[in-house]
Amino acid sequence: MAAKSNLTNMVLVLGLTCLFASALLGGAYALTKEPIQAAAVAKTQQAIAQVLPHFTDLSYDAEGKFYTATDGDAVVGYAFETMAVGFGGPLEMIVGVTPDGVIYNTAVLSHAETPGLGAKCTSDAKFMDQWRGFNPSVKKLSVTKDGGDVDAITASTITSRAYTQAVAVALEVFAQVQSGEGLQEPDFVPGGEIEVTNETDGGQDNE
Repeated sequence: MAAKSNLTNMVLVLGLTCLFASALLGGAYALTKEPIQAAAVAKTQQAIAQVLPHFTDLSYDAEGKFYTATDGDAVVGYAFETMAVGFGGPLEMIVGVTPDGVIYNTAVLSHAETPGLGAKCTSDAKFMDQWRGFNPSVKKLSVTKDGGDVDAITASTITSRAYTQAVAVALEVFAQVQSGEGLQEPDFVPGGEIEVTNETDGGQDNE
């Protein structure tokens, strides 16, 4: 009887502990959910302002996942939510494009790239600045290692390719918007052409 009683007590204690832990987790989620969402919205708004010229109004197309920016009656640009798969995982971005098809600027919303390597996609001034005013009708949208005009981040070719591919997806959606023929899934699969290999020599250049 004593053994049965002990087993019952153990099960009861374990059940109460799990219930208490679940309640704590649920409470923590409830407390942090709104601040996390608010921070994400604020980061997106900041990125949109960064990748577009001055505008007075903004509308969102949920199907195409892009914003149309206007100043009075004139469309001044589009901001596209886009994504590709980098070395460490999804690389989510906002790409601003002016009506003539020129990239106004780009911004990273989130990434999982290696600190000191691919993570420099948010801090490497040379890499980031080259996207301002990038004209895909004049320059080839691929990294120099692949014969294009995009200078990759040092030792981070995979991340640089992913960044470039995310921009390419945005430009494909832009072309569909300009054509007026309706939106379709991009022919290009974000991250689909990246063959991820192990990092060697401290970088990503050996894929």
